[in-house]
Amino acid sequence: IEFIRSEYYNKVEYARFSSSLGKYVGFTEFGLKQAEHWNSDAAFLAGLNAQKETYCLTNVDIDHRAI
Repeated sequence: IEFIRSEYYNKVEYARFSSSLGKYVGFTEFGLKQAEHWNSDAAFLAGLNAQKETYCLTNVDIDHRAI
């Protein structure tokens, strides 16, 4: 299971957090700067990684049974 959080502006994805990488990756010039800023905050990244356990892992059984 992978938790992905994408950031958009004007319908263009400029940055994405991936729980498998454990950090943000930027796709535009602005996104690269934002990703660098967000990746420098260990507490913020820990919170995003915790969302994988709190949201994804608790709901995977529910979603799997619904299929």
